[in-house]
Parts: sequence; C-alpha cells; structure tokens
Amino acid sequence: MKKNIVLISVMIIVLAGSYAAFEMLVPAQNVNKYTEIEIPKGATFREAVDILSAQKLIRDGKIFLLLGRLTGADRKIRAGFYSIWANMSPLDIFKIILRGRIIEYQIKVLEGDSLVEIADAFVKTGITTNEDFMKLAHDPGFLESYDIDSPSVEGYIFPDTYTIPKGVGLEEALGVMIDKMREKYSINLSEETEQRGMTEAEVLTLASIIEKEAVKDEERPLISAVYHNRLKKHMPLQADPTSIYGIKSSKERITMTDLRRKTPYNTYVINGLPPGPIASPGLKSIEAALHPAEVPYLYFVSNNDGTHTFSVTLAEHEAAVKAYREKKKMEEEGERDLTASRAPVEQSIPKEEE
Repeated sequence: MKKNIVLISVMIIVLAGSYAAFEMLVPAQNVNKYTEIEIPKGATFREAVDILSAQKLIRDGKIFLLLGRLTGADRKIRAGFYSIWANMSPLDIFKIILRGRIIEYQIKVLEGDSLVEIADAFVKTGITTNEDFMKLAHDPGFLESYDIDSPSVEGYIFPDTYTIPKGVGLEEALGVMIDKMREKYSINLSEETEQRGMTEAEVLTLASIIEKEAVKDEERPLISAVYHNRLKKHMPLQADPTSIYGIKSSKERITMTDLRRKTPYNTYVINGLPPGPIASPGLKSIEAALHPAEVPYLYFVSNNDGTHTFSVTLAEHEAAVKAYREKKKMEEEGERDLTASRAPVEQSIPKEEE
C-alpha cells in the first residue's frame, strides 16, 4: 500500500512538473508577430500576469504567478512598455519581465547643441512633436517650476546620452536633463558664481558662447578672458554665434548681414550678455566661464585649424585678421590650382566611360 502511495505521489509530481514545463516552454501562440504591452505604474505582478493572459501570450497564469513567487519577481516589477514576440515561450517572456527590459529611447545631446538639435532628437523618438517641444521649452510655468531665470530651457539641458523609457512624458524627460545640469552645476560652482557676482543664468549664457567658439579645451579660459575683459570695459562682446541664434543653423556661414541684424541675442548690436544661453554648454565651458585666464586679451580670430590668435590691441587684431584672410586666400587659390590641374585629365575621359 505504501509503495502505491509513493508511486502515485511521484507520478503526480512528474505530471505536475511536465505540465508546468509545457506551460512555460511551449509558446501560447504559433504566430510570428510583434506585440507591445504596457505595464502601468503601480501595477502588481498579478496585474501584469492578467495583462499577459488577456493578450494570449501565456496560457496558465497560475504557473506564471508561482514562478514569480519562487524567484521573488512578484515583489518588484518595472512599469513600462515591453516588446514581445507572440511565439516566444512563456519562460522567455518571464525573463523579459523579470529583467525589466522595457522599450527605451536614447537621446544624445552634444556639447554646443541648441534647442533646434535637441528638439529634433526628441521628435525622432516619437516622444513629442517639434511644436510641443518648443512650446514647453519656452513655457513660463515650466521654467518657474525648475527655477530657470531665462527665456527658455536653452543652456539648462546638460550634454549627455539619456535613456528615456517609452511612455515617459516630455515634461519628465526634460526634467531629467535639467536635473542633470543642476547636478553638474555643483555647490562649489554655485558658490563661485556668487563670489564672482554673477547669476547661474549669466554663467550658463557665457559658457554657451564659449562652447560655440572654442574647439581646443586649452583655449576655453582664454576665450572666457576675452569676454570677461570686454564686459568689464563695457565693450560689445561681438561673439559671431550670437548673431545667428534663432535665425539659422550654426553650421551655416555667418555673413556681414548676420552681424548687422538687430536681434535680442546679437552681441554686435547689444551690450552685455544676451538674454539667455544660445546652446548647451559642457562642464569645461562652464568652468571656463567662472575661471577666465589672467590675460589682457580683448580680441581673437580663428586660424581655421581649431586654434585662435589672441590680441590685446585693435591694431594687433587687425593684423591677425589680415594674416588669416591672406592664408585663407592662398588656400583657396591652391585648391583652384589643384582643380585646374585635374581638369584636362577629367575632360579626356571618353564619353561612353563617364
């Protein structure tokens, strides 16, 4: 009798194990199609199982619940959107849920990016539209909620690569980026800002101009010194990138018309700093804005190789500009000569081979 009871018990265990293995290893559907499910914030593991059952991705929710209890997965579940193939086994689905592998987007903000580039990165993910992004970026209520004393969030989004879960709203996503800037703008930097007699907005504005002008890290403090010296002497900053802010892409050529155009940001026609940042500055530019080099420079001109020539007097600057233009002219003439020397060869190619 005892042997029979033991045998029956073993058979029950084997059958139960076989059933559980079947339920967890054999797909509930034999269809190769993509399914997207959402587990809402605050949902319990049981509610997540109900969602999977409703989508016919699992057959027996009780087995799923049991496995959740045995592994501790029922005590924590990550809310968000999950990408699942209908022909996946319930065990594979369980692993995706257990690991919290939700759908996420990467948004990369580069040093020197303006709201135009950042908005484009958001739009590509489908999180928002360009119109909605710009509306929120300039919304007075939103700016006040983050204590931003500037016309927009321009300059307050720290350059970094952000992982944004699908379903996160624009406000929350932008908030994460602003919080990152504040995190980088440490207590030490805040104290130094106060000691220098500047506001956070002024530092970020100056840092954004340095970011757009500098190529070499070692020149950031020098460029900062030029602007600090000009501010002290009440001279216009005459920063080229400010002349096209809000007008055209910084990748386009800046013309004399741009430099003369009257806008609130053009430091060729206004005195002092513009009303707000013109791009997202990196930490090195922020630190340079607070720690200018101790030099008397008031001018600088590009050498067209990532470096600049710095000058104290206008005469020195004009000589540097002249040297730059002559160098550029020689380079252009050299390119034309090279093109001309190639022309006969190109013209000699038979028509049928072109």
